[in-house]
Amino acid sequence: MKQFFKRSLIISCLLTQLNVQPVLAAEYSASFKGTDIQEFINTVGKNLNKTIIVDPSVRGTINVRSYDLLNEEQYYQFFLSVLDVYGFAVVPMPNGILKVVKAQNAKTSSIPVTDDASPGSGDEMVTRVVPVRNVSVRELAPLLRQLNDNAGGGNVVHYEPSNVLLITGRAAVVNRLVEIVHRVDKVGDENVDIIKLKYASASEMVRLITALTKSDKNTLSNVLTPKLVADERTNAVVISGENQSRQRLINMIRQLDREQQSQGNTRVFYLKYAKAKNLVEVLSGVSKTIQADKQGNQTTGGMNSTAGSSTGSTSGASGFNGKDLSIVADEQTNALVITAQPDVMQELERVIARLDIRRAQVLVEAIIVEVQDGDAFNLGVQWANTNGGGTQFTATGLPTTTVANAAIEYNNDGTLSSNTTKALSNFNGLAAGFYSGNWAGLVTALSSNTKSNILATPSIVTLDNKEAAFNVGQEVPVVTGSQSSTTGSVFNTVERKTVGTKLKVTPQINEGDSVLMEIEQEVSSVAASTSTSSSSNSDLGDTFNTRTVKNAVLVKSGETVVLGGLLSNNTAESTYKVPLLGDIPVLGYLFRYNSTSKTKQNLMVFIHPTILRDPVTYTGVSSSKYNLFRAEQLSQEQENDSLSPSVDRPVLPAYGTETTLSPKMKALLEQQRQAEGVQ
Repeated sequence: MKQFFKRSLIISCLLTQLNVQPVLAAEYSASFKGTDIQEFINTVGKNLNKTIIVDPSVRGTINVRSYDLLNEEQYYQFFLSVLDVYGFAVVPMPNGILKVVKAQNAKTSSIPVTDDASPGSGDEMVTRVVPVRNVSVRELAPLLRQLNDNAGGGNVVHYEPSNVLLITGRAAVVNRLVEIVHRVDKVGDENVDIIKLKYASASEMVRLITALTKSDKNTLSNVLTPKLVADERTNAVVISGENQSRQRLINMIRQLDREQQSQGNTRVFYLKYAKAKNLVEVLSGVSKTIQADKQGNQTTGGMNSTAGSSTGSTSGASGFNGKDLSIVADEQTNALVITAQPDVMQELERVIARLDIRRAQVLVEAIIVEVQDGDAFNLGVQWANTNGGGTQFTATGLPTTTVANAAIEYNNDGTLSSNTTKALSNFNGLAAGFYSGNWAGLVTALSSNTKSNILATPSIVTLDNKEAAFNVGQEVPVVTGSQSSTTGSVFNTVERKTVGTKLKVTPQINEGDSVLMEIEQEVSSVAASTSTSSSSNSDLGDTFNTRTVKNAVLVKSGETVVLGGLLSNNTAESTYKVPLLGDIPVLGYLFRYNSTSKTKQNLMVFIHPTILRDPVTYTGVSSSKYNLFRAEQLSQEQENDSLSPSVDRPVLPAYGTETTLSPKMKALLEQQRQAEGVQ
C-alpha cells in the first residue's frame, strides 16, 4: 500500500532585537493502511535519521491513521505506541542504534534504568529500582504484578535483604506502579507511644495484653494491628500502630497498672540448665543490693536474714525470706518461686536469664606413656664343706644353707635329696654344682632382659568449672598396725589403698577457646618384688610404685601439652669376693660373685582438652570413641583361630541404632506368642 506523507515547514518569527537565526521545526502526519511493519519501521528510521535493527521475528501488517501534525518527539512516541499495540518494543543502544524486538524479550535486553529525575515517558521500556521503607516487598510484589503486563515486557521482582522492588515495563505503566508504591508506603507509617508503668511489670503487661488482643489480630491487617514491646530497663511498654488501636491499648494499660494490696508479684521460673538450689544464694545477694540502693543504703532488719534458710514445710525446697521479698527453690521441679516488687523482680529476672544458660563441657584426655628397658647379668661360684665354712653369696637369691645342703645331701648314687631340690627350685637361671668327698661347689649364672611399653589414655567429660574424678584400679589391703590380746593372739589393722590410674580435673573455659585446668594425675602399682619378698620385708608392708602430677595448666582446646615426665638411666655394678683369693688373676673368678644391671625409664604425661559447646560436637566425640571399641571387637572376631570352635562373641551395635533383641530371643518370644495363640 502506498503511503502518504505530507511535510510542512513552519518558519518561526524573526526576533530582530535578539538577532536569533530562524529555527526550522519538522512536523509529521502519517497514514498507514495495510502496510507491512518492516516498511513502517524503515520509514520512521529514515524520517528520524535513526539506524534501526529489526529482529527477524518482527512481522505483520499495521493499520493506523494520524489526523494531527506531530513533532519529532510526538512522532517517536507514535512509533513506540504502534509497536506496543502489535506486541513489539524498542531497545535503545548506547551508540544511538535502536533495536526492535518482541516485547517479552525486551526486559532481558539493555533497557535503560531510570529514576525520579528522569523517569521516562510513554511506551519506552525502562527499569526502576524502588526502595520501600515501611512495607514488606514480599507482600507488595504480588499485588504489583497484577497491574503490570507480565505476559509482555513487564516484570516485578523483589529483593528482601535491601527491601527494594525492581520494576520493568513501559515507562507510563512503571511510573504508575511507582506512584502506587509511594502511596502504600506512606500508609504503612506508624506512630509510637511509650507508657511507663508504676506498679505492674512491663513483661507481664505485654504478655497479658497480647493474650487479650490475640483474637483481634486475626481480623485486622498487619498495618492496623498494634505492636507491643516490653522495655525492662525502664519498666515501660512501647506501642506502635494506628492511632485508634494504640489509644485503645493505652487505656487498657492505664486500668491494669494499679497498686496491689500485696505490694509485690509472685512468679515461678522453671530453670532449663541451672540448679534452683544453687541460685538461691546468688539471687538473695543481688536482691539485698537492689533493695539497699532503693532505700538509700538503709538496710532493713528483715534483710539481715541468713541466706539459704528454708521457708515453708515443703519437702525438697530451700529459700530466702526478707522484707517484701521471698525466694524459694523447689528442687523437685527445679524451679524458683520469687515474690518481689516489680523493679526488684525485673533485676532478678535478668540475672536468672544470664545464669540459666547451657554450660559448655570439656573432654579431658590424659595420655600416659612409659617405656622401660632393663638388662642384668649375674655370675658367681660358691664353695662349701661338710665340716663347715665356705663361701655364701646371698645376692644370688639362694637360701644361706643351699650350698651346704647340696654337699651334705647328695646321695651315694649321685641323686639330689628332696631338701636340696626344694632349695634350688627358688633360683632362676643356671645352677651347676659338684661334690667330691667333703667339698661341694655351685656355679650360678643369670642374664635377664626386661622391656615394657605402657600407654594409658584415661579420659573424662565434665562441665565447665565442675570437678570430676576418674579412677580405674583395685584396692590393695595394707597392714597399718598390729595389737596383741591377753590370750596371745595378734590382731592386724588393715587399710585398703587404691592402686591404679586416677585423674581429678577441674576445667575452666577462658576466652579464645583456652582451658585452665587444675589437674591431679596419679598412676600407682604394687611393686613386683613384694610378691617374692622375704618374711622380714613382709612385716614392713607392701611397696608401691607411684607417679603423681599435680599442677594447673592453660591449654588451647584441641592441643596437647606435656604435664611432666621422667627420664632416668641407672647402672649398678656389684662385686662380692673372698678377701685375697678373689683378687688372684683369673683364678679369682672362682671366689667372686659379679652382678651388673642397667635400667632405662622414659615416662611422660600429656594432657589433651576438647571443648564441647554443642550437641553436634559431643555426638561426634562419642561416636568416634564408640566406633573405636566396636572396631576392636570386630578385629578380635576376625582373628579367631579356624581350628577352634566358634564362639558367639558380643559385639556393640552400630552407633545410633536402637538396642534390639538377639535373634534367639526373638525366636523364643515368637514361639511363646504362637503357643498362647493356640491355647
